Amino acid sequence: MSLLQPPPTSLYVHIPWCVKKCPYCDFNSHEQRGALQEAEYVESLLADLDADLVDQPWLADRRINSVFFGGGTPSLFAPDAIERILDGARRRLSLALGAEVTLETNPGTVEHGRFDGYLRAGVNRISFGVQSFNDAALKRLGRIHDADEASRAVCEAQDAGIGEINIDLMYALPGQDLAQALFDIERAVALAPTHLSHYQLTLEPNTVFAARPPRQLPDEDQAWDMQERAQEQLAAAGFLQYEVSAYAQPGHACQHNLNYWRFGDYIGIGAGAHGKLSDIANQRILRTAKLKHPRGYQEHAGSARRLASLEAIAEDALPFEFMLNALRLNAGVPAALFQAHTGLDLDTIVAPLRRGIDVGWLEPEIAERLQATALGSRYLNDLIELFLP
Repeated sequence: MSLLQPPPTSLYVHIPWCVKKCPYCDFNSHEQRGALQEAEYVESLLADLDADLVDQPWLADRRINSVFFGGGTPSLFAPDAIERILDGARRRLSLALGAEVTLETNPGTVEHGRFDGYLRAGVNRISFGVQSFNDAALKRLGRIHDADEASRAVCEAQDAGIGEINIDLMYALPGQDLAQALFDIERAVALAPTHLSHYQLTLEPNTVFAARPPRQLPDEDQAWDMQERAQEQLAAAGFLQYEVSAYAQPGHACQHNLNYWRFGDYIGIGAGAHGKLSDIANQRILRTAKLKHPRGYQEHAGSARRLASLEAIAEDALPFEFMLNALRLNAGVPAALFQAHTGLDLDTIVAPLRRGIDVGWLEPEIAERLQATALGSRYLNDLIELFLP
Protein backbone atom coordinates (compact mmCIF):
# COMPACT_ATOMS: atom_id res chain seq x y z
CA MET A 1 0.00 0.00 0.00
CA SER A 2 1.44 3.35 -1.02
CA LEU A 3 -0.66 6.49 -0.47
CA LEU A 4 1.30 9.36 -2.01
CA GLN A 5 -0.99 12.35 -1.48
CA PRO A 6 -4.33 13.10 0.20
CA PRO A 7 -7.44 13.01 -1.99
CA PRO A 8 -9.86 15.95 -2.22
CA THR A 9 -11.57 16.61 1.12
CA SER A 10 -15.10 17.65 2.12
CA LEU A 11 -16.89 18.48 5.37
CA TYR A 12 -20.15 16.80 6.36
CA VAL A 13 -22.25 18.34 9.17
CA HIS A 14 -25.07 16.24 10.65
CA ILE A 15 -28.06 17.92 12.29
CA PRO A 16 -30.11 15.05 13.73
CA TRP A 17 -33.52 16.53 14.54
CA CYS A 18 -36.69 16.44 12.46
CA VAL A 19 -40.32 17.37 13.07
CA LYS A 20 -41.53 13.83 12.41
CA LYS A 21 -39.69 10.58 11.69
CA CYS A 22 -40.75 9.20 8.31
CA PRO A 23 -41.65 5.48 8.28
CA TYR A 24 -39.12 4.67 5.51
CA CYS A 25 -36.19 6.61 7.03
CA ASP A 26 -33.15 4.76 8.38
CA PHE A 27 -30.99 7.87 8.84
CA ASN A 28 -29.86 9.00 12.28
CA SER A 29 -32.79 11.34 12.90
CA HIS A 30 -34.72 12.08 16.07
CA GLU A 31 -38.09 13.79 16.46
CA GLN A 32 -37.72 17.20 18.03
CA ARG A 33 -39.28 17.39 21.48
CA GLY A 34 -39.23 20.70 23.29
CA ALA A 35 -37.07 23.67 22.37
CA LEU A 36 -34.45 23.11 19.69
CA GLN A 37 -30.94 23.34 21.17
CA GLU A 38 -29.43 25.36 18.36
CA ALA A 39 -26.76 27.30 20.25
CA GLU A 40 -25.68 24.31 22.33
CA TYR A 41 -25.47 22.03 19.31
CA VAL A 42 -23.42 24.57 17.31
CA GLU A 43 -20.90 24.63 20.17
CA SER A 44 -20.85 20.82 20.21
CA LEU A 45 -20.16 20.69 16.46
CA LEU A 46 -17.20 23.05 16.78
CA ALA A 47 -15.88 21.18 19.82
CA ASP A 48 -16.15 17.97 17.80
CA LEU A 49 -14.18 19.55 14.94
CA ASP A 50 -11.54 20.82 17.38
CA ALA A 51 -11.16 17.30 18.79
CA ASP A 52 -10.81 15.89 15.26
CA LEU A 53 -8.01 18.37 14.59
CA VAL A 54 -6.26 17.33 17.81
CA ASP A 55 -6.54 13.64 16.87
CA GLN A 56 -5.56 14.19 13.23
CA PRO A 57 -3.63 17.51 13.14
CA TRP A 58 -2.79 17.08 9.44
CA LEU A 59 -6.47 17.82 8.65
CA ALA A 60 -5.72 21.51 9.25
CA ASP A 61 -3.62 21.48 6.07
CA ARG A 62 -6.44 20.14 3.90
CA ARG A 63 -8.45 22.37 1.59
CA ILE A 64 -12.19 21.79 1.99
CA ASN A 65 -13.89 21.75 -1.42
CA SER A 66 -17.49 21.28 -0.28
CA VAL A 67 -19.68 21.37 2.82
CA PHE A 68 -22.91 19.42 3.21
CA PHE A 69 -25.49 19.93 5.99
CA GLY A 70 -27.49 16.69 6.25
CA GLY A 71 -29.90 15.20 8.72
CA GLY A 72 -32.48 14.97 10.11
CA THR A 73 -33.72 18.30 8.88
CA PRO A 74 -30.98 20.96 8.85
CA SER A 75 -33.51 23.63 7.81
CA LEU A 76 -34.89 23.47 11.35
CA PHE A 77 -31.81 25.54 12.25
CA ALA A 78 -32.04 29.29 11.64
CA PRO A 79 -29.66 30.96 9.17
CA ASP A 80 -27.58 32.54 11.93
CA ALA A 81 -26.89 29.09 13.43
CA ILE A 82 -25.75 27.80 10.03
CA GLU A 83 -23.59 30.91 9.66
CA ARG A 84 -21.93 30.30 13.05
CA ILE A 85 -21.09 26.74 11.99
CA LEU A 86 -19.59 27.87 8.68
CA ASP A 87 -17.66 30.73 10.30
CA GLY A 88 -16.31 28.31 12.88
CA ALA A 89 -15.28 25.87 10.18
CA ARG A 90 -13.49 28.65 8.25
CA ARG A 91 -11.50 29.60 11.36
CA ARG A 92 -10.29 26.01 11.71
CA LEU A 93 -10.03 24.79 8.13
CA SER A 94 -9.21 26.17 4.70
CA LEU A 95 -12.45 26.40 2.71
CA ALA A 96 -11.87 26.70 -1.01
CA LEU A 97 -13.02 29.91 -2.64
CA GLY A 98 -16.49 29.23 -4.07
CA ALA A 99 -16.81 25.92 -2.22
CA GLU A 100 -20.17 24.22 -2.75
CA VAL A 101 -22.25 24.50 0.46
CA THR A 102 -25.44 22.42 0.47
CA LEU A 103 -28.28 22.54 2.99
CA GLU A 104 -30.84 19.72 3.02
CA THR A 105 -34.30 21.19 3.44
CA ASN A 106 -37.76 19.87 4.21
CA PRO A 107 -40.31 22.04 2.34
CA GLY A 108 -42.51 21.96 5.43
CA THR A 109 -39.92 23.48 7.78
CA VAL A 110 -38.77 26.63 6.03
CA GLU A 111 -40.32 29.96 6.93
CA HIS A 112 -40.99 32.47 4.16
CA GLY A 113 -37.96 34.68 3.61
CA ARG A 114 -35.47 32.40 5.33
CA PHE A 115 -33.64 31.53 2.12
CA ASP A 116 -32.20 35.06 1.96
CA GLY A 117 -30.63 34.37 5.35
CA TYR A 118 -29.20 31.00 4.31
CA LEU A 119 -27.65 32.63 1.24
CA ARG A 120 -26.04 35.35 3.40
CA ALA A 121 -24.80 32.65 5.77
CA GLY A 122 -22.86 31.04 2.94
CA VAL A 123 -25.24 28.36 1.64
CA ASN A 124 -25.21 28.28 -2.16
CA ARG A 125 -27.05 25.01 -2.84
CA ILE A 126 -30.39 23.76 -1.45
CA SER A 127 -31.52 20.14 -1.60
CA PHE A 128 -35.28 19.75 -1.16
CA GLY A 129 -36.67 16.47 0.19
CA VAL A 130 -39.86 16.63 -1.88
CA GLN A 131 -40.23 12.85 -2.57
CA SER A 132 -43.51 13.25 -4.51
CA PHE A 133 -45.93 15.85 -5.85
CA ASN A 134 -48.89 13.59 -5.06
CA ASP A 135 -50.54 14.58 -1.77
CA ALA A 136 -51.89 11.09 -1.11
CA ALA A 137 -48.42 9.59 -1.66
CA LEU A 138 -46.86 12.20 0.64
CA LYS A 139 -49.34 11.30 3.37
CA ARG A 140 -48.52 7.59 3.02
CA LEU A 141 -44.83 8.45 3.28
CA GLY A 142 -45.40 10.40 6.49
CA ARG A 143 -44.24 13.71 5.04
CA ILE A 144 -45.31 16.95 6.73
CA HIS A 145 -45.63 19.02 3.52
CA ASP A 146 -47.99 18.90 0.54
CA ALA A 147 -47.24 19.31 -3.16
CA ASP A 148 -48.09 23.02 -3.33
CA GLU A 149 -45.92 23.75 -0.31
CA ALA A 150 -43.01 21.99 -2.01
CA SER A 151 -43.42 24.00 -5.22
CA ARG A 152 -43.62 27.28 -3.29
CA ALA A 153 -40.49 26.47 -1.30
CA VAL A 154 -38.46 25.75 -4.44
CA CYS A 155 -39.62 28.99 -6.05
CA GLU A 156 -38.84 31.00 -2.91
CA ALA A 157 -35.28 29.64 -2.83
CA GLN A 158 -34.81 30.56 -6.48
CA ASP A 159 -36.29 34.03 -5.91
CA ALA A 160 -33.84 34.52 -3.03
CA GLY A 161 -30.97 34.03 -5.45
CA ILE A 162 -29.93 30.44 -4.74
CA GLY A 163 -29.02 29.11 -8.15
CA GLU A 164 -28.19 25.50 -7.33
CA ILE A 165 -31.36 23.57 -6.48
CA ASN A 166 -31.77 19.81 -6.06
CA ILE A 167 -35.11 18.04 -5.78
CA ASP A 168 -35.23 14.57 -4.19
CA LEU A 169 -37.93 12.29 -5.61
CA MET A 170 -38.81 8.69 -4.74
CA TYR A 171 -40.52 6.13 -6.97
CA ALA A 172 -42.08 2.68 -6.59
CA LEU A 173 -44.23 4.17 -3.84
CA PRO A 174 -47.22 2.34 -2.31
CA GLY A 175 -50.05 2.31 -4.84
CA GLN A 176 -48.03 4.27 -7.41
CA ASP A 177 -48.40 3.48 -11.11
CA LEU A 178 -46.20 4.52 -14.03
CA ALA A 179 -48.29 7.59 -14.89
CA GLN A 180 -48.04 8.89 -11.31
CA ALA A 181 -44.27 8.33 -11.22
CA LEU A 182 -43.82 10.26 -14.46
CA PHE A 183 -46.14 13.03 -13.22
CA ASP A 184 -43.72 13.59 -10.34
CA ILE A 185 -40.87 13.99 -12.82
CA GLU A 186 -42.93 16.40 -14.90
CA ARG A 187 -43.77 18.58 -11.89
CA ALA A 188 -40.16 18.60 -10.73
CA VAL A 189 -38.76 19.52 -14.16
CA ALA A 190 -41.30 22.37 -14.47
CA LEU A 191 -39.70 23.99 -11.41
CA ALA A 192 -36.38 24.24 -13.30
CA PRO A 193 -34.01 22.76 -10.71
CA THR A 194 -30.37 22.28 -11.68
CA HIS A 195 -30.23 18.78 -10.16
CA LEU A 196 -32.64 15.94 -9.46
CA SER A 197 -32.15 12.81 -7.33
CA HIS A 198 -34.45 9.88 -8.11
CA TYR A 199 -34.50 7.02 -5.60
CA GLN A 200 -36.47 3.80 -5.45
CA LEU A 201 -38.31 3.33 -2.16
CA THR A 202 -36.64 0.47 -0.28
CA LEU A 203 -37.72 -1.11 2.99
CA GLU A 204 -34.65 -0.57 5.14
CA PRO A 205 -34.06 -2.58 8.34
CA ASN A 206 -35.17 -1.00 11.63
CA THR A 207 -37.76 1.25 10.01
CA VAL A 208 -41.53 1.32 10.45
CA PHE A 209 -42.00 0.22 6.84
CA ALA A 210 -39.71 -2.79 7.40
CA ALA A 211 -41.76 -3.86 10.41
CA ARG A 212 -45.11 -3.11 8.77
CA PRO A 213 -44.64 -3.10 4.98
CA PRO A 214 -47.06 -0.86 3.10
CA ARG A 215 -49.55 -2.50 0.78
CA GLN A 216 -49.61 -2.26 -3.02
CA LEU A 217 -45.89 -1.79 -3.53
CA PRO A 218 -44.93 -1.98 -7.23
CA ASP A 219 -43.04 -5.15 -8.12
CA GLU A 220 -39.49 -5.24 -9.47
CA ASP A 221 -40.52 -5.07 -13.14
CA GLN A 222 -42.86 -2.13 -12.51
CA ALA A 223 -40.13 -0.30 -10.59
CA TRP A 224 -37.65 -0.90 -13.41
CA ASP A 225 -40.16 0.45 -15.92
CA MET A 226 -40.60 3.59 -13.81
CA GLN A 227 -36.84 4.07 -13.64
CA GLU A 228 -36.30 3.61 -17.39
CA ARG A 229 -39.15 5.90 -18.39
CA ALA A 230 -38.05 8.54 -15.88
CA GLN A 231 -34.53 8.41 -17.34
CA GLU A 232 -35.98 9.05 -20.81
CA GLN A 233 -38.14 11.92 -19.55
CA LEU A 234 -35.24 13.55 -17.73
CA ALA A 235 -32.91 13.16 -20.72
CA ALA A 236 -35.49 14.86 -22.92
CA ALA A 237 -35.53 17.75 -20.44
CA GLY A 238 -31.74 18.15 -20.66
CA PHE A 239 -30.74 16.31 -17.50
CA LEU A 240 -27.64 14.11 -17.70
CA GLN A 241 -27.63 10.97 -15.56
CA TYR A 242 -24.15 10.88 -14.06
CA GLU A 243 -24.78 8.42 -11.19
CA VAL A 244 -27.28 5.65 -10.46
CA SER A 245 -29.77 8.03 -8.82
CA ALA A 246 -28.42 11.48 -9.77
CA TYR A 247 -29.30 13.71 -12.73
CA ALA A 248 -28.03 17.20 -13.44
CA GLN A 249 -28.16 19.95 -15.98
CA PRO A 250 -24.73 20.23 -17.69
CA GLY A 251 -22.17 21.63 -15.24
CA HIS A 252 -24.39 21.21 -12.17
CA ALA A 253 -23.43 17.80 -10.74
CA CYS A 254 -23.21 17.72 -6.93
CA GLN A 255 -19.52 18.19 -6.13
CA HIS A 256 -19.89 16.89 -2.58
CA ASN A 257 -21.43 13.60 -3.69
CA LEU A 258 -18.93 13.26 -6.54
CA ASN A 259 -16.21 13.36 -3.91
CA TYR A 260 -17.85 10.43 -2.09
CA TRP A 261 -18.17 8.41 -5.29
CA ARG A 262 -14.57 9.07 -6.29
CA PHE A 263 -13.43 7.79 -2.87
CA GLY A 264 -12.36 11.21 -1.67
CA ASP A 265 -11.94 12.12 1.99
CA TYR A 266 -14.54 13.74 4.21
CA ILE A 267 -14.58 14.97 7.78
CA GLY A 268 -17.84 14.09 9.54
CA ILE A 269 -19.02 16.13 12.53
CA GLY A 270 -22.31 15.84 14.39
CA ALA A 271 -24.34 13.09 16.05
CA GLY A 272 -23.88 9.87 14.08
CA ALA A 273 -21.71 11.54 11.42
CA HIS A 274 -19.26 9.34 9.51
CA GLY A 275 -15.88 10.32 8.10
CA LYS A 276 -13.24 8.84 5.83
CA LEU A 277 -9.70 10.17 6.20
CA SER A 278 -6.46 9.25 4.41
CA ASP A 279 -3.60 9.37 6.92
CA ILE A 280 -0.66 9.71 4.54
CA ALA A 281 2.08 9.71 7.19
CA ASN A 282 0.92 6.38 8.61
CA GLN A 283 -0.17 4.92 5.25
CA ARG A 284 -3.72 4.07 6.33
CA ILE A 285 -7.29 5.08 5.56
CA LEU A 286 -9.48 5.71 8.60
CA ARG A 287 -13.23 5.39 9.05
CA THR A 288 -14.73 7.48 11.86
CA ALA A 289 -18.22 7.51 13.36
CA LYS A 290 -19.55 9.78 16.09
CA LEU A 291 -22.00 8.86 18.85
CA LYS A 292 -25.51 8.61 17.37
CA HIS A 293 -27.76 9.91 20.15
CA PRO A 294 -27.76 13.72 20.32
CA ARG A 295 -27.66 13.82 24.12
CA GLY A 296 -24.65 11.53 24.44
CA TYR A 297 -22.92 13.21 21.53
CA GLN A 298 -23.33 16.68 23.05
CA GLU A 299 -22.07 15.48 26.43
CA HIS A 300 -18.84 14.17 24.91
CA ALA A 301 -18.40 16.30 21.76
CA GLY A 302 -15.00 17.65 22.84
CA SER A 303 -13.51 14.39 24.11
CA ALA A 304 -12.42 11.02 22.77
CA ARG A 305 -15.75 9.60 23.96
CA ARG A 306 -17.52 11.38 21.09
CA LEU A 307 -16.26 8.58 18.84
CA ALA A 308 -18.49 5.56 18.37
CA SER A 309 -15.75 3.99 16.25
CA LEU A 310 -12.35 4.73 14.74
CA GLU A 311 -10.74 2.08 12.58
CA ALA A 312 -8.37 1.66 9.67
CA ILE A 313 -9.84 0.01 6.58
CA ALA A 314 -8.17 -3.37 6.05
CA GLU A 315 -6.04 -3.43 2.93
CA ASP A 316 -7.96 -6.35 1.43
CA ALA A 317 -11.25 -4.45 1.91
CA LEU A 318 -10.11 -1.35 0.01
CA PRO A 319 -11.00 -2.61 -3.52
CA PHE A 320 -14.59 -3.29 -2.45
CA GLU A 321 -14.84 0.08 -0.66
CA PHE A 322 -13.51 1.88 -3.73
CA MET A 323 -15.71 0.06 -6.26
CA LEU A 324 -18.80 0.41 -4.07
CA ASN A 325 -18.58 4.12 -4.81
CA ALA A 326 -16.79 4.50 -8.15
CA LEU A 327 -18.91 2.08 -10.18
CA ARG A 328 -22.07 4.03 -9.32
CA LEU A 329 -20.85 6.76 -11.68
CA ASN A 330 -22.11 6.33 -15.24
CA ALA A 331 -18.77 7.43 -16.66
CA GLY A 332 -16.80 5.46 -14.08
CA VAL A 333 -13.43 6.82 -12.94
CA PRO A 334 -9.92 6.96 -14.41
CA ALA A 335 -8.09 3.72 -13.59
CA ALA A 336 -5.24 5.77 -12.07
CA LEU A 337 -7.64 6.97 -9.36
CA PHE A 338 -7.72 3.47 -7.87
CA GLN A 339 -4.04 3.57 -6.96
CA ALA A 340 -4.11 7.25 -6.02
CA HIS A 341 -6.97 6.84 -3.53
CA THR A 342 -6.33 3.31 -2.19
CA GLY A 343 -2.54 3.05 -2.42
CA LEU A 344 -2.93 -0.30 -4.21
CA ASP A 345 -1.71 -1.26 -7.66
CA LEU A 346 -4.39 -2.09 -10.22
CA ASP A 347 -2.77 -5.51 -10.65
CA THR A 348 -4.09 -6.50 -7.21
CA ILE A 349 -7.65 -6.63 -8.60
CA VAL A 350 -7.02 -7.91 -12.10
CA ALA A 351 -8.88 -11.20 -11.41
CA PRO A 352 -12.25 -9.63 -10.43
CA LEU A 353 -11.82 -7.05 -13.20
CA ARG A 354 -11.44 -9.85 -15.75
CA ARG A 355 -14.49 -11.65 -14.35
CA GLY A 356 -16.50 -8.45 -14.68
CA ILE A 357 -15.44 -8.07 -18.31
CA ASP A 358 -16.17 -11.74 -19.10
CA VAL A 359 -19.80 -11.52 -17.94
CA GLY A 360 -20.34 -8.19 -19.69
CA TRP A 361 -20.58 -6.02 -16.57
CA LEU A 362 -17.39 -3.97 -17.07
CA GLU A 363 -16.08 -2.04 -20.05
CA PRO A 364 -12.92 -3.78 -21.29
CA GLU A 365 -10.53 -0.78 -21.29
CA ILE A 366 -9.62 -1.29 -17.62
CA ALA A 367 -6.10 0.09 -17.99
CA GLU A 368 -7.60 3.52 -18.75
CA ARG A 369 -11.01 3.54 -17.06
CA LEU A 370 -13.06 1.56 -14.54
CA GLN A 371 -16.63 1.74 -15.79
CA ALA A 372 -19.75 -0.43 -15.62
CA THR A 373 -21.55 -1.35 -18.83
CA ALA A 374 -25.29 -0.76 -19.15
CA LEU A 375 -25.78 -4.40 -18.09
CA GLY A 376 -23.38 -3.95 -15.19
CA SER A 377 -25.32 -0.91 -14.01
CA ARG A 378 -28.49 -2.98 -13.91
CA TYR A 379 -26.73 -5.70 -11.88
CA LEU A 380 -24.57 -3.27 -9.93
CA ASN A 381 -24.73 -5.12 -6.61
CA ASP A 382 -23.54 -8.33 -8.25
CA LEU A 383 -20.73 -6.46 -9.99
CA ILE A 384 -19.53 -4.80 -6.79
CA GLU A 385 -19.59 -8.12 -4.92
CA LEU A 386 -16.83 -9.38 -7.24
CA PHE A 387 -14.46 -7.14 -5.25
CA LEU A 388 -15.31 -8.44 -1.78
CA PRO A 389 -12.27 -9.72 0.16
